[in-house]
Amino acid sequence: MKLHLETVIMFFIKKERGFIMSSIDSAIDLNAGSVSENVKTTLRGELVLAFAVIINSLGVVLMLYSGTGISAISSVPYAFSEVFPKITLGTFTYMFQGLLVLSLMILRKKFVPSYLFSFVVGFIFGECIDMHNMWVPMLPTAIGFRIVYFIISYCLISLGIALSNRCKLPIIPTDLFPRELADITGVAYSRIKISFDVICLAVTACLTGLILGHVKGLGIGTVVAAFTMGKAIGLVGRWLDKKFDFVSFMKK
Repeated sequence: MKLHLETVIMFFIKKERGFIMSSIDSAIDLNAGSVSENVKTTLRGELVLAFAVIINSLGVVLMLYSGTGISAISSVPYAFSEVFPKITLGTFTYMFQGLLVLSLMILRKKFVPSYLFSFVVGFIFGECIDMHNMWVPMLPTAIGFRIVYFIISYCLISLGIALSNRCKLPIIPTDLFPRELADITGVAYSRIKISFDVICLAVTACLTGLILGHVKGLGIGTVVAAFTMGKAIGLVGRWLDKKFDFVSFMKK
């Protein structure tokens, strides 16, 4: 009887030990899975910025081609290119961006060397706009396609700006201006971005309305983007922060 009792006790001890070890193994597996899920992919800021410039410029041209109106960040240069058609949209774009860079230096009350690099990026952005303008007009113009163009352009610009804000490099002045102004004033980026876009649209409406006799370049897509894109950029940015880390030669 005693031997039988000892056998039963040993059986339960082994059973309990097996259960404990199994629980420990499961906990280790779960923890490893959690760690692997939290590991972020590191992206080079230089490549990210180049990609952002390409998709942002394409987004600007696609939005204009969709017939829903040009994006707010390019509405002012577009208005000038319509008033003075001998100068391209791309040229007016980097002229406008140069003015934004100068404004930031005045607000900072000092010379900021990195802003000059931002102007160079803006120049390349303007050239990319002219480049995309060479092939985008070859795309179909049916209403269904135009809706698709607007959706694609909205997504491209939102992603491009969110990437630019995280690449740890001087970025396109039209993207840099709201970010730096938010830093200078302490106001939330989304509020600054929306306000900046609305002001750009107001300037465009006044300029084309007064000189051309009718408002040009603005449409329902422009208005939708102006009032919602700040939020969209914030959402994309938060997703990027969860998935990626960004490094560049300027900041690790």
